[in-house]
Amino acid sequence: SPAMAGSRSTDPSAAEAELLLMQNQALAEEEAAKAKQELLARFLQVKLSREEQSNMWGLHKVHTLWRLAMRKTKDQELRQDIEILSETFTRVMDYKDGIIEALVRELEEAEEQQNRALRSHLHLTDQLLQLQRCRLGYLDEGFNVQVDALKAEFEAERCGISGGEGEW
Repeated sequence: SPAMAGSRSTDPSAAEAELLLMQNQALAEEEAAKAKQELLARFLQVKLSREEQSNMWGLHKVHTLWRLAMRKTKDQELRQDIEILSETFTRVMDYKDGIIEALVRELEEAEEQQNRALRSHLHLTDQLLQLQRCRLGYLDEGFNVQVDALKAEFEAERCGISGGEGEW
């Protein structure tokens, strides 16, 4: 193998050229790897940016749908509340209308009782006045009878006194 050792030592420039070639290949591979890595980084950056935009858009859609769902729910709740309040208001109004009708009936009955009591009072007052007129008529007759009796007695005494003077 001295011949091989001689060939290696006799051809140093070939080994250098091969080494240079290997270094150039390694450098080219490294640059290619670097370029590939930069391209991959740029691609990933663009993809990340798109994902972020997509996420923001998706989040915006989710928020919009959530708001719509909440509005729909709130709308249903408010409609139910309004329906309940309307029914309650109707019941209260019916109750108060019933009370008003009952009070009107009671007022009409009270007015009718008052009218009956007034008619009865006026009738009794008329009867009392008639009774008092009769009584007054009887008293007047009795008074006139007593006056006539007193007049007659007075006349009799006067005649007795005047006739007696003549006798004396």
